Parts: sequence; structure tokens; C-alpha cells
Amino acid sequence: MGRGGAETLIMNVYRQMDRSKCQFDFITHSHGENDYNQEIRRLGGDIYQIDSLGLVGPKQYLKRLKDVMKIREYDAVHAHTDYQAGFPALAAKQLGIATRICHSHSSGWPKNSWKDRLTLKAMQGLIRYSATEYCSCSEEAAAFLFGKRKAKILKNSIDVHSFLDIHPDSKQFMHELLNIPQSGKVIGHIGRFSTSKNQSFLIPIIKKLLHDDSSYYLVLAGDGPLREKVEAEAKAAGIWDHIRFLGIRKDIPQLMNAFDVFLFPSIFEGFGIVMLEAQCAGIPCIAADTVPKSTDMELGLVKYISLETKISDWCDEIEASFNYSRPSKALIHQQFANKGFHINDAWKDWFQLYPESTGSKSPTSKF
Repeated sequence: MGRGGAETLIMNVYRQMDRSKCQFDFITHSHGENDYNQEIRRLGGDIYQIDSLGLVGPKQYLKRLKDVMKIREYDAVHAHTDYQAGFPALAAKQLGIATRICHSHSSGWPKNSWKDRLTLKAMQGLIRYSATEYCSCSEEAAAFLFGKRKAKILKNSIDVHSFLDIHPDSKQFMHELLNIPQSGKVIGHIGRFSTSKNQSFLIPIIKKLLHDDSSYYLVLAGDGPLREKVEAEAKAAGIWDHIRFLGIRKDIPQLMNAFDVFLFPSIFEGFGIVMLEAQCAGIPCIAADTVPKSTDMELGLVKYISLETKISDWCDEIEASFNYSRPSKALIHQQFANKGFHINDAWKDWFQLYPESTGSKSPTSKF
């Protein structure tokens, strides 16, 4: 339960959920204290930490899932581990838990050998065998994991007010905090350092922009297995002084409001909740055309570009984005409400997935 996109979405829902009627418990693969653990406990949920499928293998993983599910009379299991979601669904099926939901948050598979493709097919077959419901953050993510099977689209909604109600001096303060001149042009990106997020693509872009204009700065928030690689690329490109690697942050609304433009060059993306957050902050977004078009809130802030397009074209679009008209807060609020991406309303769609309680404490479990 770190600050990734799926985790943040689940917490947005959990905070709004009527917890007198529906309570969540969580199984996670990370040990120790993570970003949301204290808040989960404060809201009444329990956290069970087990080793991942890759560490212990299918047999032990299934056993440990069932050991947790036996603790209480759970009414539903809601699995968020994408192509691995069939395992918690299978554990729930073997224990007689009637509602077993598999939720797709991704639209791609980073591996492409014949063994990897065969593994994906097997995982998809396990989901078909074990799940009673399919859910997804977008049509693209549904098609990737479930094929032609009907899936319920649960929108990746956000707390709009947390991005709209920012102190007017926040941008100036953030520039000072990050040691960026007040006149600096800030390009921002938020995401886990992984193959799919494609942060390496940003290095030649900022290098070319700096060739003509030394006022550009690139701010990267997040952590992950490829962070050191991207840091090395920034040093090799000679632009280290113009890049800020921030790690995991708790002040995303304030940080987002300090950006002048948001870049999102994902190779594949289930949805991209940070695209919503950037638009909610009124920030222009330049995204790869692999990002679902449903991320556009039609505020005149989004441009999708192919990753095959020349770096110079990306730079041209970034420069042009400084002339975009910024929407009013009232219009932003209205568009998010009209499109159903305001968390105040979206949590009800989740609530309807879950059956009436039959146990003494019958929370749904998230994986």
C-alpha cells in the first residue's frame, strides 16, 4: 500500500465508503510500514502481509491467501493484482466465498517471449475459472486482461477538492523547496520508475529543450526498480542540475500545482490517474497516444502524441502548452462531475459490487 495509482484509487474509495456497511481488509505483498498502513488501521481495516507469488511459488502463495481468508467470514474478495488476480479469486472459490472480483489496472504485458505469452494465457484462464465478476479502470485495460468478456468499468476517480483548494502561494513555496528559480519552467512527471512508465524517454526531451532555453527543469516524483538507471542517464546527458528526483511524495496536490506542464510517456497504461490529477490542477498534459483517451476531461489541456514521433515534435508541443488557456476552477469541477470522475459519487459503483453482509465483521478484502 504505497502511493501508486491503484493504491491511491483504492484509498480514495475507502475514505468515502460507508464503513458502517462495508469494511475493507487488505492483503499486501510488502512488509513493514507503508504509506497508507496507519490510515487503513484508523479507518477500521486490518492489513495482512504475505510474500508475493514470485517469491514463494503458486502452491505456497495459494495456501497463504487461504490462511488469511479463513480468519473472518468474508463476503467478497476484490483482487487488484492484474494478471495474477486469479490466485486470490481461486483461494476464495476454494473457501466458498461467493463474490470474487478481478480488477484490471493495466493494458499491457511488459514481456514478449513465447514463455511469457504462455504464462499470461494461463493467468487469464485462471481468472476465467475463478472470478465471478470482472472490473476494469478502462476499456483498454478490460480488453487486455478479459478479452471480449463483459467487464464493469469502475472509473479512477479522485478527490477533486484536494487539487483545486491549493494555497495561492504554493507554487512559489514549491520552487523554493526544490531549489528552482521562480522564473524556471517546470516539466513534471509522477509515476513508478518501471518499464511501462518510460521515464527514460524524458531525458532526451529535457536535454533538447535546454539546448535552446536554460530555464527548463524536470521534476520526477516516484520510486521503483529503474530509478537508478534513469538517474545515470541524466548524469550521462549532462543535465543533472536541471532534474529533481524526489522519490515518493505525500504532497502530490501541491507538487502538481507547481508544474507548468505534465508529461506522461507510458508505453502502456491501464488508465493513468495522474492525468486526472494534473488536469484537476489546471496543468497542460502531453501524453503518449498509448494512454487511454478517456483520461481527457475535455478542458483543452491534453495532447496525445505517438512515442514514434520525433523528440523535436514533443518539444514543440511542450513549448506550445505554455500558451494553453487555463480553465477556471468552476469549469474543472463541473467537468469532473459530468464525467463521473469525482470520488464523492464514484464510490457508490464499488459499493454495489459487494453482497449484503452475512458475518459479524464482513469486510471485503483487497489484494
